[in-house]
Amino acid sequence: MSFVVRPATSFADVSTIIGPKNPRSSVCWCLSHRVDAKTNKSLVGPQRGEYVRKLTRREIAPGVLAYDGDEVVGWAAVAPREELPFARSRKIPHVDDLPVWSVWCFRVRPGHRGRGIAHALLEGAVTFAQHNGAPAVEGYPVDNRGEKVDVVMAYVGTRALFEATGFTLASKTSAISGGIPRVIMRRTLSATASTATPSG
Repeated sequence: MSFVVRPATSFADVSTIIGPKNPRSSVCWCLSHRVDAKTNKSLVGPQRGEYVRKLTRREIAPGVLAYDGDEVVGWAAVAPREELPFARSRKIPHVDDLPVWSVWCFRVRPGHRGRGIAHALLEGAVTFAQHNGAPAVEGYPVDNRGEKVDVVMAYVGTRALFEATGFTLASKTSAISGGIPRVIMRRTLSATASTATPSG
């Protein structure tokens, strides 16, 4: 199965994946790990969507989107760690001083799961980060050791997902998601950069 992964510059498509059916709802919009707690709390209802709209208009998109033909089917958030609350996390340590990028949230549309879209998204996120100068990419998935992960909490990804995409274990953490320990997975990138391309 092949999917095209592109930078998330279309707010309409981002909204399709992570936005609420009711635009006045104060759902996450993938902001809880992108902005500090005070800012996250201050953004309510439509303000959250408008904040994301502005992110899609920046020079560097806030993540990547997966497409099956013309249909958007998935989202992954990726950005420099120094811009994120992860930079100050007490539970997820810094492995070293490398200015890594973080990929921390995956969302696949219902009806499209189990088709390899998360793998395509992760590979696309890595390519996007590399194109923008990232020396390495980190993820903070659960180390579920083959155990079933609740769909709601699966947004962080699994260790197996990251290993299948060329990441290796960099460190354990004291963070937990859905009762399962999280680990730091890292993939070091070469100096060669390219744009996000079809993945499968």
